[in-house]
Amino acid sequence: MSHSLSDLAQTLLTSAKAAGADSADVLAVDGRSVSIDVLDGKLEHAERAEGIEVGLRVLIGQRQACVSSALIDAATLQNMAERAVFMAKEAPEDPFVGLADADQLATDITADALDLFDPSDEPQADILEDAARQTEAAALAVEGITRVQSASAAYGSRRIHLAASNGFAEGYQRSSRSISCVAITGEGTAMERDYFGESRIYQSDLPDPAEVGRIAAERTIERAGARRPKTGAYPVIFDERVASSLIGHLLSAANGAMVARGSSWLKEKLGEQVLPKGLDIIEDPHRPRISGSRPFDGEGLRTSTRPIVQDGMLRSWTLDLANARKLGMKSTANASRGTSSPPSPSVSNIALKQGDQSLDEMLRDMGTGLLVTSMIGSTINPNTGDYSRGASGFWIENGERAYAVNECTLAGNLLEMMMTLRPANDARTHLSRVVPSLAVEGLVLAGE
Repeated sequence: MSHSLSDLAQTLLTSAKAAGADSADVLAVDGRSVSIDVLDGKLEHAERAEGIEVGLRVLIGQRQACVSSALIDAATLQNMAERAVFMAKEAPEDPFVGLADADQLATDITADALDLFDPSDEPQADILEDAARQTEAAALAVEGITRVQSASAAYGSRRIHLAASNGFAEGYQRSSRSISCVAITGEGTAMERDYFGESRIYQSDLPDPAEVGRIAAERTIERAGARRPKTGAYPVIFDERVASSLIGHLLSAANGAMVARGSSWLKEKLGEQVLPKGLDIIEDPHRPRISGSRPFDGEGLRTSTRPIVQDGMLRSWTLDLANARKLGMKSTANASRGTSSPPSPSVSNIALKQGDQSLDEMLRDMGTGLLVTSMIGSTINPNTGDYSRGASGFWIENGERAYAVNECTLAGNLLEMMMTLRPANDARTHLSRVVPSLAVEGLVLAGE
C-alpha cells in the first residue's frame, strides 16, 4: 500500500504545533531495497527491506529536539509530537537554530528534470541472483583466480518528502541499481584480493555483470606477489578509484561545522590558495541521473552550482543554516539530514578540473614511485592536516609497473600535499565525485 508522505508530514506538523512547538519540520522517507549475494554459483544471502520512517524536529524558542519512528499510526504520531516538545523544553538553548525564512525557500521545484528515478519495474530476486551469478562466473573464468569472496547485485528506491511550518512542502524519488565483485588469487599469506563495482540510477546504464566480474578478476591478478616497498620519500599517484578520498579530506576541512568548531586545517584559508593555480572544484547538485543530485537541501533551500575552489583559491565553506549563522554567512544550501537528526552541512556532486595527461603518461613522467589503488585506515589531525594512511598499489620503475605493493603507510601534511596536486584526465563522469588520478609530492612511504 502506498502511503501519502505529504499527509503524514502535515499530520505531524499539526500535532507538533498543537503540543506547543513554535515551529517544526518533518522528513518522511518511504524506502525499499533488495540485495542478493551468491557464492560458488549458489544463493548465499538475500535481504529485503521496506518501510516508512518519519522524523520530526520541533523548536521552542532557541531549543530544539528530534524524534523518529518507523510506526505511522495516529497514536504514534501524536506521541512523537508530544515527546519532541517535552524534549525541546529540556534541551539547552542554541542561538543559531531555526527554520529558513520564507524568502529563502526553494520554489518551482523541478525534481523530474534531474531524472533520479528509474520507472522500470523493481527487478525480481531471481533476476538479481542471475546477475550476481554471472558476475562470479566471469571472475572465476579468469586464469589465476582461486575463488570469489563475494558477488552481489542490489536494487533500492526511495520516496522523500520534506515539510516545515514555514510553508515548505516538497518531495522527490530516487532509485539505485548496483553490482559488485571481490575476487581472490593465491592462498594463505600469499593471498591477494581486489574488487570492482558499479552503481547507477537506471538499470539501462549499469554495465554488463560479466564485465564487472572480469575487471575485478583482472585487478586481482595484477596484485599477485605483492610485497612491501622500500621506506623513503617518493612521488605518489593516487589512482582514480581512490583519488576522491584525497579530495574528500579537503571537502571535510571546508565543512562549515568543522570550521565553526575551530577544528579544521583550512579554517584560516578562505580566500587563499589551497590548490595549484588553474584547478577548480565545482559543486553541481543538478546533474541528471547522478546519485548525489538533489533539487533542494535538507532545510528546503534551493540547491545550485557553486565553486568550492576556483583557480586554486578556496572560495566557499559548505554551510547549512545553523553553521552559516555561527560564521556570520549565508547558507550554501548544503543541509543534509536523516530522520533522527537535525540538519548538518554536506556536499553533493563535485568535480575537480581534469588535466591533459593520461594516467600512463603521468606514470612515465614520474619514473619511480608509488601508484596507490587501495587505502585502509586513516589518521588525520583535523587541526594541522597531518596525514597518515595505509596503502597498497604498484611500485613504478622507469615509468612502468614493476610489482604489486602492500602493507605500506603514506605520511605527509595535507596543506603541503594539496599544493602539489597534478590531475590526470581519467575521471569517470558518471560518478557523484568526478576526480581523476592525482600526482602528489611531499609524501613519505613506510615499507620494509
